[in-house]
Amino acid sequence: MPIISGSYSATQNRTTVDEFGKTSAKDYLSRSATVQVRQPLFSLEALARYKQGVAQSRYASAVFDSQTQEVILRVSGAYLEALLKEHQLALAKVERDAYIEQRNVNELLFKKGEGTRTDVLETQSRLDLSEAQVLEAQDALATARDTLAGIVGSDVESLSPLRGDFRVAAAGLESYRHWKDVALNQNPDLRALTQAIDVNQQEVNKQKSGHLPRLDAIGTYGKSAAESLSTINQDQKVRSIGVQLNVPIFSGGATSASTRQAVANREKARADYEVQIDKVLTELRRNHSLMVSSVARIDALEKAVMSAKLLIVATEQSIKGGVRINLDLLNANRQLYTAQRDLAQARFGYLLANLRLRAGAGVLSAEDVRLTAAYFE
Repeated sequence: MPIISGSYSATQNRTTVDEFGKTSAKDYLSRSATVQVRQPLFSLEALARYKQGVAQSRYASAVFDSQTQEVILRVSGAYLEALLKEHQLALAKVERDAYIEQRNVNELLFKKGEGTRTDVLETQSRLDLSEAQVLEAQDALATARDTLAGIVGSDVESLSPLRGDFRVAAAGLESYRHWKDVALNQNPDLRALTQAIDVNQQEVNKQKSGHLPRLDAIGTYGKSAAESLSTINQDQKVRSIGVQLNVPIFSGGATSASTRQAVANREKARADYEVQIDKVLTELRRNHSLMVSSVARIDALEKAVMSAKLLIVATEQSIKGGVRINLDLLNANRQLYTAQRDLAQARFGYLLANLRLRAGAGVLSAEDVRLTAAYFE
């Protein structure tokens, strides 16, 4: 881009000449204006500044993409965490209610002489423990809701639960190599560090240009007007065009020192890039492995929940037949609640791992959040 500069000046004096040739005060006005245009023809510093500005713009864009994905993950993670705590609280209340019902049954059987005092005390002990777990779950849910409210900036009134027909499809899950290639090309953190390397490289070129000559094309236009007894109504115009060559000779070693510093910053940026690659790929592999294993794990836990429900029914029938005791029923109930809790954690973990996998690859967007929302009622 050409550089345009200009100046304007005006002066006023008072001179007169009498009839005997002597001078005295009289108005005298002089005006001048100059405009100069400078266009670099050969300037590595100007070229480096331009390329550095482009790299800085791309760096800012990559950082913005990274922060956008981070916000999506924070909101999604806080939502799923709050929903998990809500689910755990519901299970804790169901477990407590089951123990209350079981205590009432045991007390009734004890009064009729068909039960033992040990069964009543054992159920009461489990009930007291479940009460404490309910209080703990309530505190955890309140904390999770406050965390989510702090992120979204408003109070959270209610959360949508998972759909009853939740299913994880194994088809369409790409291999780790595919996600690795996508991440190396599109991960916003890696793109930002790549641009940071370019920024520092252009800084090296900019500092090195202090040893190189600079050639500029210069065009000048000037106009002056003066009104006096000898130059009244006479204007002068000056037009010139030419080239200017600046050759640096010695700057006291400042250019060399600045260049060495810029080179060190560039090497640091490259080292940061290599470290970030390892970090991104490690996280990518972990989330990919979790995605792959979640399919079989969720299926197994769903079967575990069904089996635990059947076990409770079978245990109740066995107690009536005198084969099992109350402790067996309590253990069967705890097995059911544990399986339901693990299933909920596996489902939430799958959804979050899916979002984190896409974020690690650099392809996470608001559309993925809408697709994830289809798993909820």
